Formats: sequence, structure tokens, C-alpha cells
Amino acid sequence: MPRQLLTGKDVRLARLSRGQDERYLFIPLDHSVSDGPIVSAEGFNGLVAEVFAGGADAVVVHKGRARTIDPTLFADRGLVVHLSASTAHAPDVNAKVLVGNVEEAVRLGADGVSVQVNIGSENEAAQLVDLGTVAAACADWGMPLLAMMYPRGPQIADPTDPDLLAHVVNIAADLGVDIVKSVLASPVERMAQVVESSPIPIVAAGGAPSGMRLADFAISALGAGCRGLAVGRRVFASPNPRLATRELAAIIHGVGSVPVRLPAAANTRTGEL
Repeated sequence: MPRQLLTGKDVRLARLSRGQDERYLFIPLDHSVSDGPIVSAEGFNGLVAEVFAGGADAVVVHKGRARTIDPTLFADRGLVVHLSASTAHAPDVNAKVLVGNVEEAVRLGADGVSVQVNIGSENEAAQLVDLGTVAAACADWGMPLLAMMYPRGPQIADPTDPDLLAHVVNIAADLGVDIVKSVLASPVERMAQVVESSPIPIVAAGGAPSGMRLADFAISALGAGCRGLAVGRRVFASPNPRLATRELAAIIHGVGSVPVRLPAAANTRTGEL
């Protein structure tokens, strides 16, 4: 059979999985727009260096922050530029708007872009339009698209309902997303049906259920079929971000040596990232 030609998107997707195993460990560091600084200005480069030393595949930051990071840190790690935002001070914190575009991410040398969509929010329709617009631009530029899809807003009774999550991740797939990030289902064992419903890889959002150790959360997500994790606050706010990242990377990329099991009697309510 003739060898299949690689596209720009193929190349960039490969860079987002450092183990070349189609598993992903993303560390979102975009929280300074929504909540305020997560580390000192001088300390940001050090934080990125620490999570990369721990084995993260990529960090997620906004376009302006990307310009402040030492470019040599991305020699063998990925950069995902986040294109949507809201702040904790807004009348509706769930109303995400686009604050960047794919062309800007291309100029920054990004390996991917991400967009957040809150399904069930008051301005859900506008967020879906934005997602479709970004997906079209990603197709033009060969840029991988990560969608952070959350059931949030007045229409949502249970954001961990498996049927609801299956709907949410399939919205992403239908609109042209390459990798979708969302929360774990409750009970966690039913996350497997969410994964089975999705034609694209799912990475679990890092707001681990209350009372569950981060390692057990990671094992649960992979055991249910998720292809990785996107963990922000529980890494960068930990006493040792490198060690926290290393523990997750060992589970994700060294999964053959880690017993994949579901922790017993886990409380599967998902907290904020």
C-alpha cells in the first residue's frame, strides 16, 4: 500500500503526545485571565520548565502569555494557545467569548489551539458559533483543536450525568474538534459509555472528584478509556508541580506498568479546575 502522506495537523498532533502513544497530559495555565495570577511574572518560565521536566506533553496558555515564555522550553514539548475567555467578575462567568484566532496561534508556533464551550449557559448559541468558526480555521491551517466542553449553566441539573456528557463530547466531534476535554461521569464506571460514544479522544478535566487522590483520578480516567488528562490547578498550586506532573505522566505514558483500576467507593462529584 502507498505510504499515507502526513498533513500539518498530523505533525502537530504527534507533537502533542510526547510518548507517541496518542495519550496526552496537558497542563492548562490560562487561569490568570479568569481568576488572576497563578505565579509571579518572573516565576512563570520556571513553572513551565517544572511541568515539562515532570513529563507534561503541552501547556495551555493565552496568546500574550505565550510571548513571555522562553521559546527554548518548547523544543520538545507542545504549546496550545487558548482562544476563549471570561473573568470571575463578569455577570455571567459561563459566557465565554473569543479573544484570539488561529492565525495568531500559527504565528506563535503553536501545536494546537483550544476553545471552551459551556453547554447549558445563557449564551451557548454564541459559543457554538465560535467553536464552528475556529474549527473551520483549524481545518484551513492544519491546526489541532482541543475543545473544553463543560455542562454548565441554569439548564444543567447534573453536570456529571453520563448521557449528558455523551451529548456534550459528541457536539465537539460533530463540529470538527480533534480532542475533547470534559469532566468524569458519575458514577465513574459509566465514563466508559461516554468514551464509547465519542469518535474523538477524550481527556479528563483535572478537577478530581472530592476526596479522590490525583493518582486515583488519573487511573480511573484511563481505566474508563480516556486518552489522557488536562490538569491545571492541582498541578500548579501543588507544593511540587514537577512531582505532581511526574506522577500523572507515569500513569499516562507508562500505563503498562501501572495497574489500571477503579478506586472503590469514590465520590465522583467533579470540582472546579
